[in-house]
Amino acid sequence: MATSYSARHLGEVTSTQDLARNEFVSTPLLMTATGQTEGRGRSGSAWQTAPRALAASLAFRPGWDPQGMAPITLVAGVAVAELIDGSSLKWPNDVLIGDAKVAGLLAESSEGVVVMGLGVNLWWPDAPGGVTAIHRHDPGPEAGAGLAERWAERLLGLMDAGPDEWPIDTYRRLCTTLGRNVTWDPNGSGRAIDVDLSGALVVETASGRELLTSGAVTHVRY
Repeated sequence: MATSYSARHLGEVTSTQDLARNEFVSTPLLMTATGQTEGRGRSGSAWQTAPRALAASLAFRPGWDPQGMAPITLVAGVAVAELIDGSSLKWPNDVLIGDAKVAGLLAESSEGVVVMGLGVNLWWPDAPGGVTAIHRHDPGPEAGAGLAERWAERLLGLMDAGPDEWPIDTYRRLCTTLGRNVTWDPNGSGRAIDVDLSGALVVETASGRELLTSGAVTHVRY
C-alpha cells in the first residue's frame, strides 16, 4: 500500500515547488495549482504554461540513501506515463505523445527532502511546435487535481520498493530515447542503448560507452 499523503489544491500560485517545500513537515505533501506566476523548469528555465494546465509538486522524504536518489525522476516519469494514454518518456524528464511534449518533471532536493514537480498540458488549442496536450477540448479547472492525486499515489507506491527495485524494465519499455542518436553539451554524441539501475543513460560513442547523468546533460536531442 502506498504511503499516505495530504493534498492541497489551489488556483494560481507563485510556485508549487516552493510552496510544497516550505509547507512540508513530515507527511508527504501534494500541492497543485491551475497556474504559476513563477514556475520554473529544469536548470531554472522558464516553465511554459498551457491555457489549461496542471502544476503539481510532491514533497516527501524518500528514505533512500543519497547515492540512490538519481532514479527518482525516472520513477516519477513512469508514474505519470502510465496515467496518460499513448504517452512515452524522453530521458530524463519529459513525457511525450508522439514526438510532442505533454508533461515535464523537475526534481529538487535539500536535507533529505525531495520535491518532485510535475507540469502537464491539459488543453492547448494553439500549442507551439513540439508541444501538445492531453485533451482536445477544455476539461475545466478541476481536471488536474484527480490526475495529480493518482500520480502521487502511484509515485509513492513505487518509491516504497526502494532504490534497487524501481521499475526499470517499465521505464526502458516506455523510453523512446533508447535506440536513438543523441547529442549533449558541450560536444557529445552517440547512440542511447540503455538506462542502468542508477538512472544513468548508457550511450555508445565512437570512443566507447559513456554514462550520462541528468545533472551532466544540458539537453538530449533526437
